[in-house]
Order: sequence, then structure tokens, then C-alpha cells
Amino acid sequence: MYYQFCEIVTEYNITMQNIEISESRIADDIDRIAACTESDPTVGYSRPTFSPAWKEARDYVVGEAERAGCVVKIDPAGNVHARPGTLGWDKPAWLCGSHLDSVPSGGKFDGVVGVVAALEIIRANRDAELELVIFAEEEGTTFGIAMLGSRIWAGTVGADRIRSLKNRDGVDFASAGKTFGVVPERISREGFGFPFERYRGLIEVHVEQGAGLWKQGTPVAVVTAVNGRRQYVCRTSGVPNHAGSTGMADRFDALAGAAQIVLGLESLGHELNGLAGNATLTVGGLTITPNAINVIPGNADLLVDFRASSNDALQAGDRRIRQLVASVGEKRGLGTEIDCFEDLPALPLDPGVCEKLHHAASSMRLSLPDVSSGALHDTAILAPYLPAALLFVASRDGISHNPNEYSRTGDIATAARIVAAAIS
Repeated sequence: MYYQFCEIVTEYNITMQNIEISESRIADDIDRIAACTESDPTVGYSRPTFSPAWKEARDYVVGEAERAGCVVKIDPAGNVHARPGTLGWDKPAWLCGSHLDSVPSGGKFDGVVGVVAALEIIRANRDAELELVIFAEEEGTTFGIAMLGSRIWAGTVGADRIRSLKNRDGVDFASAGKTFGVVPERISREGFGFPFERYRGLIEVHVEQGAGLWKQGTPVAVVTAVNGRRQYVCRTSGVPNHAGSTGMADRFDALAGAAQIVLGLESLGHELNGLAGNATLTVGGLTITPNAINVIPGNADLLVDFRASSNDALQAGDRRIRQLVASVGEKRGLGTEIDCFEDLPALPLDPGVCEKLHHAASSMRLSLPDVSSGALHDTAILAPYLPAALLFVASRDGISHNPNEYSRTGDIATAARIVAAAIS
């Protein structure tokens, strides 16, 4: 099936007029950006936002865009925008791009694929009505909030907040980004924000970060919806006491209670996935106090991530999570608290843009499946404000946020060709 797909794409590429997407240029872009890392590539690729490695990668893309005849601007949130010089900034255009920042010791393809796909479309057609965008701080591992560049641009995170968000060196986003175009005073000024009238829509190309497409032998898919996400801090409170002299029947062990909650959430995640599909429940963080080998833990804090493809499933899951936590606390004589600090609804993407992508693929004699995205992307932040959709590219074995992350260059080129056809 995959090889038949490749043959069709190759035939289509030969007949495409004026749009010669180059796989070799895409591969070179990915390798050049991967070389911009503050970690040893043998253990992964690290580009924290506003770091020297991030700047080097950003400057490489800007240089390539300028060589392709683009004019470049940076908005007050630190996002980079590049348009063909023939297009100007006032004419409505399609927005296409992603991010260059990475998780620590991440892979070569996450975010980068979307940036280089947009870059290659412009290189292949210097008259493309396309604006390349590089969003600042998408991963959230540098300043603590994912999709921060797009959130600021959309107006959902303000100037005061970015002054409170700090990186590992204790430098806030506004200060760290000052030399990269971040201007808090302009963010807070009336009139800054999303220029709706400047865009026909948004198409982001991204690696799937799941195994579905790879397992099916499907190189590319249209994303029609993004799963909603709720994130929680859950605390169990017990009695810190001497590990040697406190009998097993006399303990109020916060960590033991937290462990029971972790396993309960895992089981609940399987159950919710069976009921609603595409549901996931993850405990990704644990902090215990006093954290000493000879002291029974008095407090345990869990970080919980819950995602589902429908808002009804999110609401039902929220009730079940809270019931589980309260039940464990009651049975063990522990205090429990749970706080939901992020609540992003499930989001359908624009049917019209999705149809454009299907039509473009059909013109290449390709049939693309519809999928939903379990991961959040900048598209999910901007989709409430303009027509938007995603194209997923298959990820080998679903591996991502890992140096073994891999997507085929031919699949990335195919996604770029589909976008180029959809916006023409």
C-alpha cells in the first residue's frame, strides 16, 4: 500500500506545474536544524526557546526564507512571520508553519516538519499566497506553558503573565525574549492581537506522534479534531511519622494513597477509552514530602493529564477522577485536594479547510483518512479565531519527544505538496 502511494505521488510530482517540492532540500533543512542543539545529538536534540541553539535554528530558517525572496517580521510575542516579497502584508494569505523549540533531548521532527514544509512551499513557488510562521515556545518545557507564542498572539495570555513565567535560569519570558522581538508594552496595548482579516486560514503540518498511521501504512492524514485536555494537581495529605516505630496499622501514608490513585487512574483511563474512544489518563509528575527514607510521607502531589475527543467525555471523566481521589482518601483516612488548572475543550477543526486538503489529495489520486489529534498544537489555539486544519505525517512506531523520532522525508514532501495544491 505504501509503495503504491509513493508511485502515485511521484507521478503527480512530475506533472505538477511550477511547484517542484524537493525532498532533498527538506532533508537538508531537517538535518541543519537538528545540528542546532545544546545537547549531544546522540542523546537527543535540545532547543529551549530563546536559547543560542533556538536562535541558530530560527536564523537558519529566516535566512532560507529571505533567500527565497521573503520579507520577515517578528510580532511582539516573538513569533516569526515570513511572506514572499511579491505578496505584501495586507493581502489575505494562508498561514502555515509550526515551532522550532524542543523538549529536552527530543527528536528531529517535532515542530520542525511544519516549519520546513511551509519553507519548501515558498521556495518552490515564490508567488505562493502563504505566510510562514514560527511560533515561540510551543512545547511549554522552557517557560511552563505550552503553545505560549500562539496564546499571546491570540490574546489569551497577556503582558503581565509573561513577566511571571520563568525559564530554568530564572529569567522571565519578556526579559529573555527582548532581543528576539518580544515587546510586552505592545502586547498589552489595545489593538495588538490576531489580525483576522490577514488570513484565509491556517494549515499546520505535524508529525502524528502516535503509531496509528505508521501501523496502517498510511503516510498522511487529515486531522479533523483536536482532543480536549484537563490537567490537575492532586494532593494526598497524611501524617509524617517515624518509619521504624510506627506500626503498619497506625499509618496514614500519603504516598501509598497516591500510588493507589495512580493505579486507579490507569484503570479508569482504559475504561474511559473503551466508552468514548481516544481518551487518555496520565500521571506525569509526583512530589512527596518530606521525601526522606526513614519518614512516612506526609504529602504527595500528583500531576494528572486527562484528554478525550468529546466534551461530554471530558465532563464524565472529570467526575470519575474526583470520585476516585475522594474514595481513596476516605478509605485510607487521608486528606485529598484536586485542582484543575487547565481546561481546554475538544475542538473540531474547520470542515472547509479539511475538505480543501481532501480535494487536493484527490487531485493527486490519494485518499487520506480523517483522524483526531491527541496532542495539542498551535492550531488548536488559533482554530477558534480562523479556519484551521492539520495534516499529520506518519511517525515510525509512534515515537516522539525522543531522539529515535522519525518520519519519512517522502511523506513530509507529500504533505507539502497537498498544502501547496490546497492553497493554490
